[in-house]
Formats: sequence, structure tokens, C-alpha cells
Amino acid sequence: MRRRADRGEGEAGDRILVVGLGNPGERHAGTRHNVGFEVAAELSRRWRLPGAKRRFGGLIAEGRTGPGGPRVAVLLPQTYMNASGDSAGPARGSLKTPLDRVVVLHDEIDLPFGEVQARLGGGLAGHNGLRSLKRGLGEAEFWRVRVGVGRPDSTDPEVVSSHVLSRFREPREEVEALIGRAADEAERLVERLEA
Repeated sequence: MRRRADRGEGEAGDRILVVGLGNPGERHAGTRHNVGFEVAAELSRRWRLPGAKRRFGGLIAEGRTGPGGPRVAVLLPQTYMNASGDSAGPARGSLKTPLDRVVVLHDEIDLPFGEVQARLGGGLAGHNGLRSLKRGLGEAEFWRVRVGVGRPDSTDPEVVSSHVLSRFREPREEVEALIGRAADEAERLVERLEA
């Protein structure tokens, strides 16, 4: 990782690219698969970023996490989950963001509801959004904030797909607490990447 002192103000590649995964449109709002969008929206709110602009096949908001804080770009691909890399790849290329400064926020069925983990790289675990990001970004060694949405009691692909595309059954306050924990973890990670 390059330290802040090694980068000049406004230098290409000095932003941390935060990518929230989800599907566009009202039909998908509030589903487990869209929790990445919700965490990204919470971060944009906390960081008081300006309104998002349409670029790179997505909605992107740029600014700082706070006065003198890290420069960030928060991207919500509008390409649908399975083509997220078609948005994130061009955004990363245009912003010249090193892969170790890309943070992806996504739903994770292999974590129980309520758990959050950050990690660098790893497998794709059948997650089509991550698979598309690997293609679009060139490799899978980007940071992930994995947001636990729980797994159904079946391995049948149709049951799993129905589970992630369904709305949360947990009480809204528990979902909001999960989104808050995931945003906290993403903030810690962004600060660590900038240290």
C-alpha cells in the first residue's frame, strides 16, 4: 500500500474506489442481494458526498470521508449484479485506482445474518457479482466487506437465488443495524488503506 505522503494531492490513483453491489430499480430495493447498495448509500450519507453522477454505467459520488480525510469514489453499478464488472472496470481504469484500493460491499450467504467481515481477495463462492468484478477488474485481489445475509436450508440453486433476491424477513431495525455495522467496517478499512 502506498502511504498518503507518497501521493500528491489530486494525483491519479489517490482515491479509494468503493463499489456497492446490487441490482437497480425499485423491484430489487430492500432485497438481500442489494445490501451492498444500502451500505454504500449509508457511507455516502456519513461522508456527506455530493449527489451521484451517471458515469461508467453506474452512479458515482466523489469526495472525501471528512475534512482532510481520504479521497473516495462510491460507485453503484447500474448494470445489474451479473455485469457489475462492466461498470467497475472502466471506473477503476479512469480513476487509475490500484486494485488494493478497491473496496467491494456485497451480500454473503456463507455468513450468518448480522455478521460482517473484511478481507482481501479470496474465492468467488458462486457470487455472480464477484465473478463479474474479477473479469472487469482483471483479478480477484480486491478488498471485500462481506455482509452476512444468511443461507437458506437448501443448496438448490433456485432456492438460493430466491433467498438472495427476496426481501429481508428480519425486523427492519436488525437490518439497519447490519447496514450500520457493515458501514463501520468499511470506514475502518478505508482509514487503514489510507494510513
